Amino acid sequence: MTSEIRIGIIGTGGIAHAHARAYKQIPSAAIVGVADIVPGKAAGFVAAEQLEAEPYTDHRELLSTDIDGVSICAPNAAHHRLTIDALRAGKHVLLEKPMSVTLDEAIEMVEAARVSPGMLTIGFQPRYDPNMKLVQEIVQSGQLGNVYYVETGGGRRRGMPGGTFIRKELAGAGAMADIGCYSLDMALNALGYPKPVSVSAYTSNHFGTNPKYHPEADRFDVEDFGVAMVRFERDLVLQFKISWAMHMDTLGATMFLGSEGGLKVTPHGTGNWSGVWDGSVGSMTLYHDLMGLQTQTPVPAIAHQKDLFLEKVRDFADAIREGRPAPIPGEQILIQQAIIDGVLRSSEQRREVAIELPLLGDSAGAS
Repeated sequence: MTSEIRIGIIGTGGIAHAHARAYKQIPSAAIVGVADIVPGKAAGFVAAEQLEAEPYTDHRELLSTDIDGVSICAPNAAHHRLTIDALRAGKHVLLEKPMSVTLDEAIEMVEAARVSPGMLTIGFQPRYDPNMKLVQEIVQSGQLGNVYYVETGGGRRRGMPGGTFIRKELAGAGAMADIGCYSLDMALNALGYPKPVSVSAYTSNHFGTNPKYHPEADRFDVEDFGVAMVRFERDLVLQFKISWAMHMDTLGATMFLGSEGGLKVTPHGTGNWSGVWDGSVGSMTLYHDLMGLQTQTPVPAIAHQKDLFLEKVRDFADAIREGRPAPIPGEQILIQQAIIDGVLRSSEQRREVAIELPLLGDSAGAS
């Protein structure tokens, strides 16, 4: 492997610009190709980002070049096909969340990564916040004892996207996949990604389908709210709730309840688009007994100036150069895809449904 990592970008939507800006800050990485199925879009992106890169309308042409890895920034419905093609071409893949539209797609993607010389890592930049890492350290330190109940998720009072995000054929799911995946990753990564066994859920889209609240109400066919109770092995339950829009200020903090202590974590930020775990941590409080007295201890937040998106992209490039495993492997995110799949099935069937994970291996643990 040369010292310079040669990168391609597939898909030139809004998030692709964040990837391009991040790569340009990494001296060891160079964007050498960009692909978009819409004629002219790749060339326009190259010009807008002032890249010395070749534009393509067929991603397979890009994958046939001597690039080392790709950032996949296409709509959710294209994640599966593009990832499979890249892995079969032997390229490393940084895939934007959510991992896939269906559970079967996610399983095929993991299978492809296991036989490919390329790795598959999923883009969850909040993991690079030192406060998120502190949450994980506290939960896994044993201070809470046996963790038996977790409550996670978040709610925007108003924060509904449009375009490809609200069409099931392109997005697969709505709030669950868009911002719920961050909430799940926060909690599951702290817990070591335990294996789920069943879920009972409810979803709705009262706001998205109402023209009073959304300008594309006639095209809105995904959920804007969801709540679920997920059961895991080792007698653990998780309450998961998410909302793009609601008549409430918050759906509450994330909580870890253990036999020896509890941890409450609030999200960072204020306003209509805040209240979810796509950002940082606002505050943390540890609840425990001390000398027989009920005690609560504030956990000081770690001040930092890290660009979390840059950290995500840099870790991918460094992993390629150093020959390291995927920073956030598909085997982990397959678990949350199974949960989201179970949520949607349970909501449609209006009953509890089983979750089956045929491909869980030893590599599906916390990082």
